[in-house]
Amino acid sequence: MATIDTVSVYIAKLLEADTENFIERTAIIAVYSLVAWILHFVVIRLLRTAARKTRLPFDDFLLQFLQTPLALTLFLFGCMHATLTDPVPKAPYDFLLPAVIRSAMLLVWIIAVLRAMNRLNEVSAGILLRREEFDRDLFYMFKNISRIILVFTAILWGLSIWDIAITPIFASAGIAGIAIALAAKDTLANFFGGISIYMDRSYKVSEYIVLDSGERGEVVELGIRSTKIKTRDDVLITIPNSIMANSKIINQSAPQPMFRIRIDVGVAYGSDLDQVEEALMAVALRHPGVAKNPAPRARARKFGESSIDFQLLCWVNDPRVRGRMTHDLIKDIYKTFNEMKIAIPFPQRDVHLVTARSGNDTLEKRIEETGE
Repeated sequence: MATIDTVSVYIAKLLEADTENFIERTAIIAVYSLVAWILHFVVIRLLRTAARKTRLPFDDFLLQFLQTPLALTLFLFGCMHATLTDPVPKAPYDFLLPAVIRSAMLLVWIIAVLRAMNRLNEVSAGILLRREEFDRDLFYMFKNISRIILVFTAILWGLSIWDIAITPIFASAGIAGIAIALAAKDTLANFFGGISIYMDRSYKVSEYIVLDSGERGEVVELGIRSTKIKTRDDVLITIPNSIMANSKIINQSAPQPMFRIRIDVGVAYGSDLDQVEEALMAVALRHPGVAKNPAPRARARKFGESSIDFQLLCWVNDPRVRGRMTHDLIKDIYKTFNEMKIAIPFPQRDVHLVTARSGNDTLEKRIEETGE
């Protein structure tokens, strides 16, 4: 007990307050601590029990997020109240103690927000926003950007708490930013190109795209700096986002993941066209990989030089199987036409030969007429 009295007297002298004033400050902190304990272990828990009975997921997340920061903030408010009680501590403690307490409050909320962001994933974000599907890459991009903004804001706020002038810092940062922007203009172009791709939602991971240069493949990674595409030859192509943002892109998986296949075939003149159409439809309908809705179609397109040209149009559910499906359908069409005696003609040309004698007679006659 004597030791506690000695420590109290020492702290009271340090703060230029008497022992009774120190006891008053301690009582203030104790009262705030009791209220914070009641809030943390009683009120919030009762509210969380009631929130579990509702169908809204956001209230559970909010109460879990606020439980500890609110209690710590209330305790720190008690410390602030006790510090500002008359007589105010002597310099530099009249500035140092409130600044430390405010910094602690800021740190508590920054840590709480960062923890909440770490716990939040694309599944829970989709539930909170009442969306069945949530773009994973878009979510993580905004999540990382939010962290950077949060930390930067916390640093500026902390500097203002300690009365550190931030104007020179902004001026220095502006000069450094210009130098960095000139040195990393390509990186910045890719960064903003990635943001524009995310915002436009031109394509997503696992979708099949065709570039204006002719490359076709599956998007396997969509990053801030570049997009990675895996071709059908299992070759990985990395393209900067600045190029992707300014290129013509054909998305074969959007707006629906289905892809239409066109098979051109010619039949000989004199064929039964109704029979040809029936054969093509039978080939498409019996293949398990062809979608039944929309239904496949067979169309006569034109009179060719050697054949009547037909086209079979059908849909597949995945653009990745376009090559294999085309292969299977061509084989099946050829086999079916052979069984049904439908001829597929090859190109033909009529060649008319002029005899050498008639050619010489004409030449001799022309010479006689011209006198040469």
